[in-house]
Amino acid sequence: MLQAENRSHSPYINHEHYHFSFANYFNPERMQFGALRVLNDDKVLPEEGFGTHPHKNMEVVSIPLKGRLRHGASLNNSHTITRGEIQVMSAGTGIQHSEFNDSLTEPLEFLQIWIIPDRINTPPRYRDYDITPLLKHNEISTFLAPETDISIMQQAWFSWAELDRGIEREYQFKGRNTGVYIFVIDGEIKIGDAILHSRDGAGITDTETVSIEALQNSTVLLMEVAV
Repeated sequence: MLQAENRSHSPYINHEHYHFSFANYFNPERMQFGALRVLNDDKVLPEEGFGTHPHKNMEVVSIPLKGRLRHGASLNNSHTITRGEIQVMSAGTGIQHSEFNDSLTEPLEFLQIWIIPDRINTPPRYRDYDITPLLKHNEISTFLAPETDISIMQQAWFSWAELDRGIEREYQFKGRNTGVYIFVIDGEIKIGDAILHSRDGAGITDTETVSIEALQNSTVLLMEVAV
């Protein structure tokens, strides 16, 4: 388990926190969780962001939590997404990309997640999705999965849970030889004997199910990936 206060953060952007080794942060014990290579929890001031930079042979999922995320790419796409929407990018042979806070006054919070693909040097692609129709309150709702409209080039399942206090739900693993990384966006949950607070994360393997109990009203992201 990684507690929020033990995450590293960028020396250049005070509000960027890393769950795994990234940029100038290197921890040989926190390199990745299976195919999950990066989980960055970014807080960006108004009109600031990350200028154009390259990606190659990586699956990138961006999830706004608060505010307006404007992103663009060398595929001549430029869009703004908000909570309830996600952006999915397969970098493949290479793509140039940028992310900015589209507000003049309000801060932006978003997650950027990198997944190692199961194939390389594919044509790059890039698309936004509205996931709100797929989400059900007090349930664990899968919104990204193989062989669906929202998928990446890897055996990966992303699920979202908004649980009221006292609600307990069981997550059934969907793949073989996979693990699930659970990230608490807000609230407090209990998994077995472990209690996870807001922005804590935990990787779970070698089981077929995991039970999540909400000790407070909580929002949780589950990322099941090959391990």
